[in-house]
Amino acid sequence: MEKMDAMMVVGIDVSKNRLDVHVMPSQEAFFVANDAAEVEKLAGRLAKLSPALVALEATGGFETLAAAGLAAAGLPVAVVKPSPGTFLLPMPAAKRAKTDPIDAAVIARFCGGLRRQSQDVGR
Repeated sequence: MEKMDAMMVVGIDVSKNRLDVHVMPSQEAFFVANDAAEVEKLAGRLAKLSPALVALEATGGFETLAAAGLAAAGLPVAVVKPSPGTFLLPMPAAKRAKTDPIDAAVIARFCGGLRRQSQDVGR
């Protein structure tokens, strides 16, 4: 049986032109353009990882292309609302800056924690 700590979760911070991606627990981080060709490549790359969840930030529509493309590739996709307090996690003070790569990591950590909690409740 797979260890919960090893569950792979992908967080994606979305902007008009760019998707910042963070993979947990490997801490791999990268970005791709927010366009159809790059989303298709991203879907292929993530499919090879078989993540338990791919969580994208809801951004008023900029996430639609990526969410649809990743879901069409069979990936488990969730669009999460970035409301105040949603992603409050203990982080070093040096990481409390507003940057897209850090936001992607925070989304992955937050959704990974929710995923583990929901699995624990079902036991």
